Order: sequence, then structure tokens, then C-alpha cells
Amino acid sequence: MSLIKDEKEINFLREGGAILADILRRTAALALAGVSTFELDKFAEKEILKSGGTPAFKNYGDKRNPFPAALCTSINSEIVHGIPSKKIILREGDIVSLDIGMKYKGLYTDTALTVGVGKISAEAQRLLQVTEKARDLQVAAVCPGRTIGDIGHVAQKYIEGQGFAVVRDLVGHGIGYQLHEEPQVPSYGQPGRGAVLKERMVIAIEPMVTAGKYSIIIEDDGWTICTADNSLAAHFEHTIIVTKTGAEVLTK
Repeated sequence: MSLIKDEKEINFLREGGAILADILRRTAALALAGVSTFELDKFAEKEILKSGGTPAFKNYGDKRNPFPAALCTSINSEIVHGIPSKKIILREGDIVSLDIGMKYKGLYTDTALTVGVGKISAEAQRLLQVTEKARDLQVAAVCPGRTIGDIGHVAQKYIEGQGFAVVRDLVGHGIGYQLHEEPQVPSYGQPGRGAVLKERMVIAIEPMVTAGKYSIIIEDDGWTICTADNSLAAHFEHTIIVTKTGAEVLTK
């Protein structure tokens, strides 16, 4: 299984990525006070199936405890992998990460964003802005011949310069034939280290940033990952193709 995708596969990824990005935008528009995360998940799953795709996250993982939903909904101090529930109702001032993946024509794409519910604190707003910009800086640093450490360093330098922390235990990844492929793609690192980027590699870039320290804990459900110090967290993700001169974003 090659990490390099051919033109036919890339065209399928472009198509699937555009569909998935549109579904995520429309799901995010529903993230309002009084709405349950279960409702967001059901909307996203319905739209994926309607498009001809398959939810990538649903039933993913260990068969003894598979992820039960199409959408990850992670609120406030939850970083990733929050499980949607009828009992979890969004409240004014929350921030919620919405992470979604889809298999379409045999190939996977993955994307995420974090949005505020109504009016949010100035700290939360700045956290969202910094995390989104870190993702965009990391994408902009992509070029054949550069290393994973090169692009991770760009994000880390910016995030820490803004007074935030980048999560170490969770990273981006290669994607395409499987939801998670090599190489691992941290949003931190040292220049010159790690795998070398090559044209037509497809990777998911996803900085996860905290307002406090970067240590994490895993909740009893076996999925939800939170900040150990209960600080706010944000998450933004794009699936991209490495091109001759840079990166093409598939999920915009």
C-alpha cells in the first residue's frame, strides 16, 4: 500500500474532501445553545450517507469498545474523541470541536474545526484563532523535500509564542486508503527531523492546542481525551495533498 496516491485516487479524494468540508460547515452552523451533540451527530451521519459516503469514525477502533458515532464532539476541556449524547446539551459560552471523517469511493478524508456557542470568552476566542492559524501555517509550510519536523516546528513556534501549548500525545497522520496511515504528523518538532514529504503524499494536519498545559487524560468511556488541568482546548484539521510547489487543501 503506497503512501503516494495516483491521479485517479487524488481526484476521488478531492471530491470526497469537498463533500466532507461542506457537511462539516453545515453541521457547525447547527452548534447552537440548546442543541444536543447527538443531534449534530445524526445530522452529520445522514448527510454523509446521502452523499454516497460512509462515516469513517463509526465503529472504528477496538471491537470491545468501538467509537459509536459518525462525529466527534469535544466540549471545552475535551480535546478530541468526545462521544455525542442526547444528554450533552450545548450551552452559551461553550466551545466545541467537531471532527468528522468519511470513506468515499474507497478513500478517506478527515477534517475538524472548533466553534463557539453564542458569545464566548476572549480567551476562548483567541485560542480558536491561534489554533486555526497554526493549522494554516503548518499547511503553508508543506513542500516536497521538507520534513515532518520542519512543518511541525512552524506550528509549535507560533502556538507557544502566543502563550498556548500544543498537545504532544495526539498527532496528525497520513490518510487515504486507511483513516490512519504513516507518517505521523505532529504539530511540534525539530527542523530536519522525521519523514520527508513527497509529491502526492496525502496527510491530515491537525494541531490540538490548550490554554494551559499539554498533558492529557482519557475519560472512563475509553475515548474522550481531555486536558489534565481542565484548561480549554481547540482542534482544527485539514486533509491535504503534497503538490510540486506546496499543498492543496482537500477539505476547504
